[in-house]
Amino acid sequence: MGTVMQSLQRLGKALMGAVAVMPVAALLMGIGYWIDPKGWGSDNVLAAVFIQSGSAVLHNLGWIFAIAIAFGLAKDSNGASALSAFVGFATVTALIGPKAVASYKGIEDPKALTGDEALHWASQGWDAIGGKNVLFGILVGILAAWVYNRFHNVKLPDFLAFFSGRRLVPILTSLFSIVLSGILYVLWPLIYTALFNFGTAIQGMGPLGAGLYGFINRLLIPTGLHHAVNSIFWFDVIGINDIGKFLDGGKTIAAAQAATDAASCPGNWVNNTCEVVGVIGQYQGGFFPIMMFGLPGGALAIYLRSKPERRKAVGSLMLAGALAAFFTGVTEPLEFSFMFLAPALYLVHALLTGLSLAIATFFHWTAGFGFSAGFIDMLLSAQNPLSNKWWMLLVLGAIYFALYFAIFYVLIGALNLKTPGREDDEEIAAAEEAGDMETSKAASHIITGLGGAENIDALDYCATRLRVTVKDDDLIDESTIKNAGVAGIIRPGARSIQVIIGPQVQFMYDEVSRQVSGSTAIR
Repeated sequence: MGTVMQSLQRLGKALMGAVAVMPVAALLMGIGYWIDPKGWGSDNVLAAVFIQSGSAVLHNLGWIFAIAIAFGLAKDSNGASALSAFVGFATVTALIGPKAVASYKGIEDPKALTGDEALHWASQGWDAIGGKNVLFGILVGILAAWVYNRFHNVKLPDFLAFFSGRRLVPILTSLFSIVLSGILYVLWPLIYTALFNFGTAIQGMGPLGAGLYGFINRLLIPTGLHHAVNSIFWFDVIGINDIGKFLDGGKTIAAAQAATDAASCPGNWVNNTCEVVGVIGQYQGGFFPIMMFGLPGGALAIYLRSKPERRKAVGSLMLAGALAAFFTGVTEPLEFSFMFLAPALYLVHALLTGLSLAIATFFHWTAGFGFSAGFIDMLLSAQNPLSNKWWMLLVLGAIYFALYFAIFYVLIGALNLKTPGREDDEEIAAAEEAGDMETSKAASHIITGLGGAENIDALDYCATRLRVTVKDDDLIDESTIKNAGVAGIIRPGARSIQVIIGPQVQFMYDEVSRQVSGSTAIR
């Protein structure tokens, strides 16, 4: 079980490499919509350049995920793995794309099908296979990484020596991709149907379904597995593609106007009309009141409930976390500050998140993001033609600020929760020492807490966490790691540990790597 969790954690880290590209699309398209809010690029050449540049990212997310995951999972992050993923994704999408499958089945033009034949074709999901399919990108990325890690050191006989080692990897990936295509040709209709039914069930619940999704999303944050659920609703796996359709606002509206049935409607097909405004963005809008207002309200309560002698240090921590949440939607520094110290608060946080998404969906208040639900993304999406009464999310946010503050303040006092600044005296002393600690000294504490440099088997990082695999988990001393002033620690597997640093994680990773590099090899 530990090995499975460790593998899933590594996949989550690799996924971040692809997700990190999304803000580029949001920025470019957001600027384009601000320049030309009515014509969406048709009335302004500069706006068209920005919008089309952003679309170049959105329409190729399958490729991006394949390459990023292969690169991220490769032992030494070598470019040969990324090249192999490109070859593999091209092979799979060519062999079982809609045109290829139609030719196998003797269908001249799938778009010309009508009645039961059209319904049967749509139900098998072949039209979902292409450059935007994130699930296929993930599968091919994993395959390419496995081929690289398994075969990049293989030596061939002298007469084939040119193709040895890393040059062999793209060749083998192409061959394995042919096998994968054959497997998916059989399994994809089943996988698509299962995912489609799950997504349809959630969509069919309306506000309740959106709320359930938001609740699950927050509950999975500690494990890092929320990416798996997000991919179903945010990206083009089964057609929901909430982020892609929202950012592609003008094209989505045009597709809705041209829709003739539920299959061609990018939103909800109601009374022979395709509804997208107030619908697309329902799995994003409700996060804005949480990130921008709710969590900062909780942070204020934690600050005021801290011991007077600790308020200066706690205030700095809470203020930094609140500003990150408000402006960028990065919430982990705040969430991990109380997630394990006060699980009851985190459960309340998850429930309130679900409620926010349910309310926003019920009233059709929508806004979207390319990174997370912060002020910057809201500003960029404000002129998107699919934004609907986005300012009401600010009103809901103000209510949520007060709600989080009141609930957190009451529960911390009533349950005597050990939130930051309310720890025992010895923990306070350690926290005060960590508050002024330099990066180099903090890195030294982390390395020592991990059992020393020689105990570190693998070291990497994602958006806010150091991800470490150790050789002997018995040597881990969590108290020493916490003395480095980290936001939290997660133990997803026996030999796997995650150290929550925050947005500055890259610099901590660089320092830990520098200190370790002379003592042991980090793959």
